[in-house]
Order: sequence, then C-alpha cells, then structure tokens
Amino acid sequence: MAGAAAALGALALAGCAKSADQVSAAYVSPMQFQSYNCQQLAQEAERISARAVALTGTQNRQAASDAVVTAVAVVIFWPAAFMVGGDNAQTAELARLKGEMEAIEQVSIHKKCGIVFRTEEGKS
Repeated sequence: MAGAAAALGALALAGCAKSADQVSAAYVSPMQFQSYNCQQLAQEAERISARAVALTGTQNRQAASDAVVTAVAVVIFWPAAFMVGGDNAQTAELARLKGEMEAIEQVSIHKKCGIVFRTEEGKS
C-alpha cells in the first residue's frame, strides 16, 4: 500500500507547476534584436525583466499551491491529485521571456553596450 501511495504521489507531482527557477529559457534568436541600438536593448531588457518578475511571483505561487493540493490530495483523496494546475501558458511565457533576455544579452555583448545582466541568483 505504501508503494502505491508513493507511486501516486510521484505521478501527481509530475503534473505540478514548476517553480520559476526551474523553468528553462526557450530559444529566442538574437537576430530579433540585432537592429536595436544599446539604448533600445536596455529599454527592452527592462520591459522584459519587469514582466518576468511579475510572472515569477505568479509561477511560484502556482507551484506552491499545486504542491499543497497534491500533498493533501494524496493523503486524503488521491483522485484529486490529478486535478492540480500543472504547467500552462504562464510557464511558456516565462520560458520565452528568459530566452528573450538571453538573446538581448548576446546582442548587447556583441555590440559592446556594457549593459549588466543579473540572473535570479544575482550572478551577471
């Protein structure tokens, strides 16, 4: 019985939303930003960063909510474990935004703009 509960728990957790730091960047071609000058790159990076910050909070709240629902559902009523939110459009948007930031950073480096990019961990 314990093995079945563990298997159900693992299966249910697979459907949970990822926390924002677990969302990988989607590939975005740097060519999209090649025509931008350094000021435009900085402005676009700020815009994307602001949206990514907002989505990060939403994504992390969804991941935490899904984890709680899954834990309670597996213990109390296991069929409910399959009703967690999981990944969705906001996860895809966050991945795209991360990819856009990487592309902007590449173009900025190529153009020697001197823009400092920091990741979630505070690294540049």
